[in-house]
Amino acid sequence: MKIDVKSIILILVSGLSISSCDDFLDKEPPSYITSEDYYTSESEIQACANQFYTILPSHSGWGYGTFGNDNNTDNQADLYADNKYAKGLWLVGQTNGNWSWNNIRNINYQLNEILNNYNAKKVQGSDANIRQYIGEMYFFRAYAYFDMLQKFGDLPIVTQSFPDEESILVAANKRRPCNEVARFIINNLDTAMTYMKGNFETRHTRISPDVAKLFKSRVALYEGSWLTNFVGTPFVPDGPGWPGKNKDYNADYKYPTGSIDAEAKYFFQIAVQSAEEVAEKYKGSLVTNTGQIPQSLNDPDNPYFSLFGNTNMSKYPEVLLWREYSKSLGEVNNVEIAIQHGDISGGGLTRGFVESFLMKDGRPIYSSTYQYEDTTMASVVKNRDPRLTIFLKVPGQVNVFKNMDATYGDHAVPVEPVPLITQRTSEKGYSTGYTIRKGGTFDKALCANGNGYTASITFRATEALLNYMEAEYMLTKDINAGHILEYWRIIRERAGFTGDAVNPEVTIQATDINKEKLDWGAYTAGQLLADKVLYNIRRERRCELMAEGLRWMDLERWRSLDQMIDTPYHIEGFHLWNTPMEKWYNNLVADGSSSSNASEESRSEYFRPYEIVLSNNPFSNGYTWAMAQYLQPLPIKEFLLTASDHVSLDKSSLYQNPYWPTVPDEPAEK
Repeated sequence: MKIDVKSIILILVSGLSISSCDDFLDKEPPSYITSEDYYTSESEIQACANQFYTILPSHSGWGYGTFGNDNNTDNQADLYADNKYAKGLWLVGQTNGNWSWNNIRNINYQLNEILNNYNAKKVQGSDANIRQYIGEMYFFRAYAYFDMLQKFGDLPIVTQSFPDEESILVAANKRRPCNEVARFIINNLDTAMTYMKGNFETRHTRISPDVAKLFKSRVALYEGSWLTNFVGTPFVPDGPGWPGKNKDYNADYKYPTGSIDAEAKYFFQIAVQSAEEVAEKYKGSLVTNTGQIPQSLNDPDNPYFSLFGNTNMSKYPEVLLWREYSKSLGEVNNVEIAIQHGDISGGGLTRGFVESFLMKDGRPIYSSTYQYEDTTMASVVKNRDPRLTIFLKVPGQVNVFKNMDATYGDHAVPVEPVPLITQRTSEKGYSTGYTIRKGGTFDKALCANGNGYTASITFRATEALLNYMEAEYMLTKDINAGHILEYWRIIRERAGFTGDAVNPEVTIQATDINKEKLDWGAYTAGQLLADKVLYNIRRERRCELMAEGLRWMDLERWRSLDQMIDTPYHIEGFHLWNTPMEKWYNNLVADGSSSSNASEESRSEYFRPYEIVLSNNPFSNGYTWAMAQYLQPLPIKEFLLTASDHVSLDKSSLYQNPYWPTVPDEPAEK
């Protein structure tokens, strides 16, 4: 069938359907609105930049905010399993909402209009301020492109808005190799830094050059890792079966550096350089974890705990960018209530994650001088990594002790109850029994339903130290190279470790990779890592960035899911059966029937949230994986729109991602 291209907004259509810098641009501008009428003052340029802050992670909605963004990984489990972990449930669609170019199209249109007027000296106001906002626009284009890169890999590279002419739009829909897209993103970040000022805004609520440098290290580390771990597959340019080779515009593609290894090295070097610049600037100002959880107004503050649960992040230098909320302005969230009630919609930690945290002596749980016990929640956090000690909730702990006279804190739970694993509701259910306190404030005033105002961290400098450590090690394979050990020790010290536990080599020597199989990060390409240094760099990153929304990105770039293609993985929570915690419940039904509210003891003594009711349950035998799912499928509609006859998919300027069919409602081929 033939589709009328002009009846559908394509990814590159011009700015006549842009989102707004102001209300009147929410729809097609009237004929009298032109670039000469707008984009000519500092305030208008600022308004354009302001609107794109909404694409950054934030505590939006009714859930656990950014702390829930690691759900559906091996770190955190939602109440309900994600369909991507069941064979045959993820199908190619006619459409795919993630193949959305609205943000990029809108940024392109507005940025070009702004640049045209700025270069023509038509913009009135402070030049330094105007340049700052232009720099932010370049950053947002980089950010939006990186989001698409992680989902789809190869992408069209678009820097302008095109007229609504079919031939031009189709010609522009040509996917460039993923490394070229990453280079484009990095170039945008470099350009952003040439426009922005380092001391433009001291509260750290706007993009800065340091934010751009940190993000640059993230992008470069991602792409270097992807090229390294997917070498020899169709997921990298010129790899065997790479679908881009089938299009004449990519047929003769060669890496700019000459080879895939050299290209990966290029990205790792960029990651090292940009991460080091941020790390050196902030390494001395990172707050330290006392390992203690305040339980009353008389208890001393734990700066590391308060770093994540606060209404004002400006006092923490390591927070490079954060979002402020205000009840009076109606900018609110539900983070504190989520913490009161089991993290809303689940979000519980998994057994695999909890057991990945080290003991207090810096050794894994199976080789420590301390005895690890998980038969009570209190014993799980005893003598553990201080980060786990303060962020894993224990029944009986105090949840609120500030502003106790607040009359609107109606959803406060003064004392933490036992985890309600049998109550599978989004408000109060506990998905795994292991519940997170990260982001907590202990403030009853923030417990009004839908009226909390906990601030959210968007970027923090500690990531730069972690990015540097991994990238430098990938380049040198030498733990003594550069700042690896220095930065690692700094992270350990501020995490609250003391004595020999600060030394990562103690951990490395005590690690048995065969006992780390619950950690997806212990794998690459379906095989356990042979390199214990690399594994422990990944482990440190996992524990330090707990519940900060970066786990899925890391698992993808490490290629850490292949092992589930042949060996299903069982998501587990706390140690339910044959422990004192079993006595918390007097109504357990665990026979696999529709009446069940717990998983069967015969399957595991550990609670399995996705194996409670077994009939018609695609997850009854655990999580599985398909190789294709490292990237999402392009929607069928896009092939029809970009085919020369709008009928034959093979005549499209686009190509499908590896192992995904070009047939709707079909699962991955491999």
